Amino acid sequence: MTLGLTPGQRHEAKFVEPLLSTGAVKRPGRGRPRLRPRCIVGDKGYCGKPVRDLLRRRGIRFTIAKKRTMCRKGPFDRAIYRQRNQIERTINRFKHFRRIATRYEKRALNYLAMWHIAAIVLAL
Repeated sequence: MTLGLTPGQRHEAKFVEPLLSTGAVKRPGRGRPRLRPRCIVGDKGYCGKPVRDLLRRRGIRFTIAKKRTMCRKGPFDRAIYRQRNQIERTINRFKHFRRIATRYEKRALNYLAMWHIAAIVLAL
């Protein structure tokens, strides 16, 4: 899991590249973690051409829902997209931590530290 803070007025699709460069995917068993995921699932907010081109350049398969206004045709795997609810449920579990839901910390570094602590607690 990779966590990163974005300014409130910025769209998170702009920060896909920094997130991809910081994350690592654990391999089953022994060995170094992979620095590139096999597949990424995203919602309609990530359906733009820059995000899709970035993922294609890196050789990452993706399943991203298209907006109604797009006339793009292509493969879309509903079974993989339905697994996205695990991510949504995890974010909902993070919001049970009052410090995260109401953002008590004024500094971004402290707030990100609280996210990391919450992630550790949820992982245990």
